[in-house]
Amino acid sequence: MSAVLTPPEAPTAPIIPMPPETPVAPALAAEQRIVLRDVSWATYEQLLHNYQDKSSPRFTYDKGTLEILMPSRTHEATSRFFEVFVSAIVEERDLEVHSIGSTTNRREDLQRGAEPDTGFYLQNAGLVPSEGDIDLNVYPPPDLVVEIDVTSPSLDKFPIYAEIGVPEIWRYVVKNDLVTIFLLQAGKYVTATESLALPPVTAEILMRFLQASRRTKRRSAWLRELRAWLRETASA
Repeated sequence: MSAVLTPPEAPTAPIIPMPPETPVAPALAAEQRIVLRDVSWATYEQLLHNYQDKSSPRFTYDKGTLEILMPSRTHEATSRFFEVFVSAIVEERDLEVHSIGSTTNRREDLQRGAEPDTGFYLQNAGLVPSEGDIDLNVYPPPDLVVEIDVTSPSLDKFPIYAEIGVPEIWRYVVKNDLVTIFLLQAGKYVTATESLALPPVTAEILMRFLQASRRTKRRSAWLRELRAWLRETASA
């Protein structure tokens, strides 16, 4: 029996069905997506406001179409891997970073908005405020966003990110156990072997450490391996 989640103090916002209280196995089946049509920008903004301090649900908006995602445990655990991975690199290399997590990237003039699984300002970290909303009409978009596909998305986020101007996406498809790096070129994303936001990270390296993180129960051992690789590449 499904529960019903009603946004607080938002009588005009749509009712969002929650997933079953008992997790469904396997993890791929535990994730739910709902698509609503002819949703106004005002309703989208109201939903973002009502759930601004919650990690779930996630909202993607594309010119009147709203996708609502209830992330699975696999989804959230993989997001944390990428957050720790990037944090370890910037700490080891003493780089400036501004992590935005799943903060919404949206522009009303484009009638588009998307929440990444996690995102980072790296090259442009010093250009954005450390707190509060980041107005993408004033500030640049994040240098890097991460997208995790446990189930196939109903809305393709890539055209949204391309129009907003996000220069790099790391995409992990759980079903295929595959990480791909995409770079924005001439308004479209093309695959790349190496990251521009965090060189010399490659898709192969991302997979190596993602798989290593599953094999060990001790994060400290995994971090030592990652830092050892970073020092090797720095001295090469």
